[in-house]
Amino acid sequence: MDTFSNQRRPLDARAGRVTPDDLRASVEGEIDRLRRMLIIALRAEWRATFKSEPPKAFGPDLLRRSIAHKIQENAYGGFNPATLRLLKQLIAQHAKTPGKIALPRRIKPGAILVREWKGVSHRVTALSKGFAYDDKSYESLSEIARLITGSRWNGPRFFGLRPSKK
Repeated sequence: MDTFSNQRRPLDARAGRVTPDDLRASVEGEIDRLRRMLIIALRAEWRATFKSEPPKAFGPDLLRRSIAHKIQENAYGGFNPATLRLLKQLIAQHAKTPGKIALPRRIKPGAILVREWKGVSHRVTALSKGFAYDDKSYESLSEIARLITGSRWNGPRFFGLRPSKK
């Protein structure tokens, strides 16, 4: 097969009965094929894969990487909806405050948050849905922070899960 050929396509696990080894071998074969392609063939492969013109600024390395990613995505599946949602949030946050992306913290059920307020230690347990404090359930940390302080607080900030405003 020459470096200009577009004839082979990797197997797709969703297309039928394909063993993981066959799928992996097919994907690796396609990626090896990309390594041998000249830039003119890579641009043609881009057009076939993405149904658009390749970006003029993309050299052969970036074309190969982008096409290889698409081959793997087609074979193994793409991001799950939760990951796509997180990526969209991060992109939006970056657009608002470039260079200041903070990953949201996920509190696992069973985690215990401790905050001292006016000399008293307060313990909150994360549940699968909500939080437990003082033998009662609450929907949010803000409710608990308001109960402890008597004023409105951002619950995650009160319990040290977010940085304080500067």
